[in-house]
Amino acid sequence: MDLNYTNNILITCARGISPFLEDEIKSLGFTVESSHDTGVVVRSKFIDTYRLNLELRTAFNVLFLLKEFRCVSPDDLYSKAYSMQWENIVPEDEYISVVSQVSNPKIKNSMFANQRLKDAIVDRILKKAGRRPDSGPDRRNIVINLYWKNDKAWIYLNTSGTKLADRGYRKIPLEAPMQETLASAVLSAAGYTGKENLINPMCGSGTIAIEAALIALNKAPGLLRSNYGFMHLKDHDKTYWQDLRKNALQKAEKKPRHPIIATDIRKDAVNAAIKNAKTCGVDHLIDFKVCDFRNTDVPKGAGAVIFNPEYGARMGEAEKLAETYKEIGDFFKQKCQNYSGFIFTGNLDLVKKVGLRSSRRIPFYAGDIECRLLKYDIY
Repeated sequence: MDLNYTNNILITCARGISPFLEDEIKSLGFTVESSHDTGVVVRSKFIDTYRLNLELRTAFNVLFLLKEFRCVSPDDLYSKAYSMQWENIVPEDEYISVVSQVSNPKIKNSMFANQRLKDAIVDRILKKAGRRPDSGPDRRNIVINLYWKNDKAWIYLNTSGTKLADRGYRKIPLEAPMQETLASAVLSAAGYTGKENLINPMCGSGTIAIEAALIALNKAPGLLRSNYGFMHLKDHDKTYWQDLRKNALQKAEKKPRHPIIATDIRKDAVNAAIKNAKTCGVDHLIDFKVCDFRNTDVPKGAGAVIFNPEYGARMGEAEKLAETYKEIGDFFKQKCQNYSGFIFTGNLDLVKKVGLRSSRRIPFYAGDIECRLLKYDIY
């Protein structure tokens, strides 16, 4: 693989996060070509995918475009994919998986498109190298992404492999945990930079507090992972990758300059959060405490108080939560002067119980659930 080859790079993300991903990408010095609800496109060298994988906090995958072409049938897909020089990209002793999104009337099952593309790749390598790589569903080695819409197809090299959201520290997720990339986007939307206090009552398994610690330390999230798709390619530049990691480690702070406080009434939740933070290497930087959210300490100064309460996804649960939302509003008014209060929720009816007027309502999605991050300015 020519590491200086330049083409479009599609950086995918969860629905609704692309504005925050776009800001991240621009902060790294890249020019955004275009963006949509679940992705941002830049045009750059293949070698730049290393840095994008290392630095981005809100991205899912970094996909490098290999080929864009007109495609009218499965045989056409096979023929045009077979013509690509896969023997210069994929080692013959490697393992590949193919993932596709297909919207074509001739394809009833996307697995068939996966199979045809996979066959083209391994058949080409077999002919050129005398040996074919293994293949299957495991995405931890080389991953190829196919997008096929009507009569147009795109083949991407997934340089991330597994999702970048899988940082590797969340060993005990508890129920319905917030995804790492969503937590990072929520912190970005809240204006958190690490130069202010961060209070996270109802912390659950600790994802928001842990992501806040990584931001406060200026620690690249990619340092937590030891495996990426690009590592399995021919001509992987190990020296460049190690230099990138070394520079990222040198830039990281030793400890946050402002407190990060995370509390939960459930002892098992706080224990899980502490273990997750320990895996991430930031447990000593977060003040964890088992207590009712009403008893959470809020130090003097300013910063953000972020709640991610339950929002009654099941029948009858919302009514029981009405009093909780009211008490969150009371907590803001009584203990959080000069802070910005935030509530992340998928139930806007419950928000009416808070008793404060929000200054912003930022749309997000938690899976398929449309949510809002509501900001309250507390004076």
